[in-house]
Amino acid sequence: MNIENTKAQMRKGVLEYCILSILKDEDKYASEILGALKDAKMLVVEGTIYPLLTRLKNAGLLNYRWEESTSGPPRKYYALTETGQLFLKELNGTWDELRNAVNLVTNNN
Repeated sequence: MNIENTKAQMRKGVLEYCILSILKDEDKYASEILGALKDAKMLVVEGTIYPLLTRLKNAGLLNYRWEESTSGPPRKYYALTETGQLFLKELNGTWDELRNAVNLVTNNN
């Protein structure tokens, strides 16, 4: 069994939650989201993030707006919708429960 594959699957499982959390306080464009994930050691590539942002938008959790940039082409800024905010609130509770359960099972208090 490949440990790197297992690690990647674990990260992938929480990626949507992380993206929604990054957007909870302010709108961001994809490069900022990607940077925040990389800073947190979530090894994500652009080819992963764009389809995920589109999926979250199509699910009604995100919307976006185009904004002119002084240093290049216009940027697409993503924001949580009201539905996205409620969804994130639910995920926060689920994450707490899951983290506590895993800590109990693995004895990592």
